[in-house]
Amino acid sequence: MQTETFEVQREQEGERLDRYLSTVYPDFSRSFIQKLIKNQQVSVNDKCQKASYPIRENDLVSIIIPDAVETAILPEDLPLDILYEDEDVLIVNKPKGMVVHPSAGHSSGTLVNAVMYHCKDSLSGINGEIRPGIVHRIDMDTTGSLIVCKNDEAHLNIAEQIKNHTVNRIYEGIVYGNVKEEEGTVEGAIGRHPTDRKKMAINVKNGKPAITHYKVLKHFKDYTYMQFKLETGRTHQIRVHMASIGHPLLGDTLYAGNGKHSRFKNLQGQTLHAKTIGFIHPRTGQYMEFSAPLPDYFIRLLDLLKSN
Repeated sequence: MQTETFEVQREQEGERLDRYLSTVYPDFSRSFIQKLIKNQQVSVNDKCQKASYPIRENDLVSIIIPDAVETAILPEDLPLDILYEDEDVLIVNKPKGMVVHPSAGHSSGTLVNAVMYHCKDSLSGINGEIRPGIVHRIDMDTTGSLIVCKNDEAHLNIAEQIKNHTVNRIYEGIVYGNVKEEEGTVEGAIGRHPTDRKKMAINVKNGKPAITHYKVLKHFKDYTYMQFKLETGRTHQIRVHMASIGHPLLGDTLYAGNGKHSRFKNLQGQTLHAKTIGFIHPRTGQYMEFSAPLPDYFIRLLDLLKSN
């Protein structure tokens, strides 16, 4: 077991304790967090509280995280939106709300469970039993294209392309505010936030170089529809970089705060979609590129913004 403690920031004040912890630990399910609270493994200022407790600025929240229990990751017959498949790779369009690989609180319902069922025994094993086939990932609430490797040779090849920043990754998203420059680049090393465990931050000690190129697709009143091209692939890169220039992603409670979201109450996390992914096929040596269509919620949101 390990205990972690962190301080509530001003923008998080008033949020339910269980919802707050869901943003701190995005790989934990809400039910798992509520179970920890019920079992008195969560305290606020050294006192146990209910899941509905409204947190306050400067509250010290402590959580006892139980040791991971080795469990078999089982195949599950879950729907997969397959963009392409051959004997080496599988390209899927990941839906919003699906975690890529199992973790505490998410032992089932993940992309890994789904691809294990679909691919049977044809998945790379380099990342171990918990992450078979997974060579890269996107956040739970980010939708879009993702490469799954079906053998170790393909995995090593694609991993090298990712390491060398030669995989073409283009995202689309909606940000707050009116972005003045039609095109631009954000540079700044990204690493773990020095005081807020759940966040990444720009220009921090031991951060890794990160570069995001952006282009405006359409201006709306108070919002901008944008395209992002990753030159590097750091955790939360687009989310951190856009927040750093004053244009966080719509729906991103982690980097935009909770006060901005009253107009779009049904949003589930950041409005970000991994639109296009391109790479050299590990067997044929040919460049291949695939694009995942925008999800329905994103299209409806664009239509709503156009009408205002």
